Amino acid sequence: MTKVEFLERDGKLIGFRMFGHSTACEADEAGRLVCAAISSAAYLTANTLTEIVGAPAEIAVDDAKMELELSGKLEECQTILRGFKLHIEQLRAQYPQQIQVFSEVSSQCYK
Repeated sequence: MTKVEFLERDGKLIGFRMFGHSTACEADEAGRLVCAAISSAAYLTANTLTEIVGAPAEIAVDDAKMELELSGKLEECQTILRGFKLHIEQLRAQYPQQIQVFSEVSSQCYK
């Protein structure tokens, strides 16, 4: 199962963490499709935020794991992050056995 956690601070999305695989086994075609959809959406989001918008971010990618946390341009990034969250939530509605979605609210503030 893939778990996606959305990070929020002061009512704004500031990033996400994803980990796990959506496949139950190697022959799980639906799980592979879901993994590909989630990964593609995450990379599109990360690249748009950092390369197109120019938002500063901490990004970590490893096998079955991706984390992105913005450190600036939060207002300019809300539409993109909300679109990514909506996409993931809709995938979760279609494939509830492959995806879990969480939110984490932090009290830490950026200046």
